[in-house]
Formats: sequence, C-alpha cells, structure tokens
Amino acid sequence: MDYWKLIAVTFLLASIVAGCGQRGDWRTASRESAGLAPPPEQTPEAVVHVYGADAWGWRGYFAIHTWIAAKRSDEDFYTVYDVVGWRGFGGRTVMGIRRDIPDRHWYGSKPQLLAAHRGPQVDELINAIHAAAQNYPWKDTYKAYPGPNSNTFTAWIGRQVPQLQLDLPFSAIGSGFVDQADG
Repeated sequence: MDYWKLIAVTFLLASIVAGCGQRGDWRTASRESAGLAPPPEQTPEAVVHVYGADAWGWRGYFAIHTWIAAKRSDEDFYTVYDVVGWRGFGGRTVMGIRRDIPDRHWYGSKPQLLAAHRGPQVDELINAIHAAAQNYPWKDTYKAYPGPNSNTFTAWIGRQVPQLQLDLPFSAIGSGFVDQADG
C-alpha cells in the first residue's frame, strides 16, 4: 500500500472510531426506565429480571452490559445487582447491590430482558442470588477484557444459581471468564 493510501485508510478508520461515541455524552444520556419491569407498588409477587443493554460508546457495537433486578414479595422497590468498572476508582468495590430503577437505559441504550421469573417461589431465588452476590470473588476487580467485568458477575450468579436458567448471549463479553477461572 502506498503512502497516500495508508494515510487515507488511517484517516477513514480514525473518523469511524471518533464517530462511534453513540448516544452523545454519557452524562446526559438517558437513565430512565424502559418500562419493561412491572411497577413494584402494583406487583405483590416476587420478580427477578436479568437485563442486557449495549455497552457505552463504540463497545456497544459488539458488547452488552448485564445486570440483575429483584423485587421480593410485597416490596415496593427493586434491588439491582451489578458490576460497574468506574466504581473501582478511589478504592471502592465495583460490585453494587442497591435500590434502583430495575430497567434503566444503560446510558442511552434500551435494555432487553434476558431472563424473567415471577411468583411466590421467586423469593427463594432472590435469596440464592443475594447469597451468590455476597460470595462473588472479584468484588474489587474489573477488567473489560477478558474479565472479570459486569458480564462475569452476571454469569457467576447464573452458575451459582442454576434455577435462574440464565443463558447469556455471545455479546456478553466476559461471561466466559467464569469458565476460565475454574480452570
């Protein structure tokens, strides 16, 4: 390839990558509910949902971010279980367990429902998810590739709680880290 073709290809690739910052600025991107979760104040039975949404920026073209939302019977809120890398700044844990909107857009990307469970038996499932999260071995470690990352966390919960019947898609990059860590 001659010099000018190399410069043209480099410029083209740089332009493509620069334009891959989908959904604008992360600080102003939507974090609103996608309307997928049943309203907790109107839903007496227990609910567990696993969500996945395109990752932020250019990564969203090939990877998703996953998380778990749970609501026990008669609770009027959801608890969200997830891992986010930037939580690790300042020495904080990357794993989060908190009350939150269960089906938030992931910085502008609408989530998809990957698994859903409802009913009285789901309270036991939530107990198992919570126990597995407490035993997650990489609470303070985040590495986008090959893991551990948000998808490693969700895969770990799925492995520890087979009743969740979780089958993450190929785009859940990092979910295979659980298998690699097991040897």
